[in-house]
Amino acid sequence: MRKNSVKNTRINGEVLKELSNIIRTEIKDPRINPMTSVVSVDVAPDLKTCKAYISVLGNVESQNDTIKGLKSAEGYIRRQLARNLNLRNTPEITFILDQSIEYGVNMSKLIDEVTKRDSESHVEEAVEE
Repeated sequence: MRKNSVKNTRINGEVLKELSNIIRTEIKDPRINPMTSVVSVDVAPDLKTCKAYISVLGNVESQNDTIKGLKSAEGYIRRQLARNLNLRNTPEITFILDQSIEYGVNMSKLIDEVTKRDSESHVEEAVEE
């Protein structure tokens, strides 16, 4: 099975949906931030391994605690995935902290600041003329 095949894409989507549901509703670990989301999932074509990209809204300490909590609950999460999904193999999950949403918000703020300064400088030039 190719990495970007239709079957692999469908499996990635199903694992993403189930993983999000398990993290949101079933895990009661206080280390896991309630504002945790699964950004994407990359299941290997042989269904043995899975990389789950996790985004956490909060400070660095909260993000690290959430990843530690998810790693400690990995066995439970894998068991729930096996129960909810009918796959030949239940993949071993690796949780990876994804900073892309935070990076995008930061870049958006920077762009807004630059456009605000640019518009203010145009207003000042118009007043001087």
